[in-house]
Amino acid sequence: MSEDWDPDEVLDLLSDEYARSILAETSVEPMSAKTLRDRCDASLPTVYRRIERLKEHELIEEQTKVDPDGGHHKVYSATLSSFSIELADGEYVGEIERTDRASMLDADDTADRLTYMWENL
Repeated sequence: MSEDWDPDEVLDLLSDEYARSILAETSVEPMSAKTLRDRCDASLPTVYRRIERLKEHELIEEQTKVDPDGGHHKVYSATLSSFSIELADGEYVGEIERTDRASMLDADDTADRLTYMWENL
């Protein structure tokens, strides 16, 4: 996320129950949109809309997971670790801390590790 993010926009996004639910679920392990649909009890279009907004604010990231049968699908991982607002001298100052994506990768999944290495070259 760029350094000049707007705390109002992030607060607005986090006030949405589906966005919070998607972040909570993907903070445990990467998940597909279909799995998130089931876990968050939301329609697939709702899940995709919230994912797009979360990606715009870099609170979630997308990975491509290769299946053993050769197919592939996208999974999403939360990058948000904490969000705080401080009121000082008449101004609100927000801070976002992010997770280390490498720690969320499946250590046994070669595709995840290679994708991570490629994206961080």
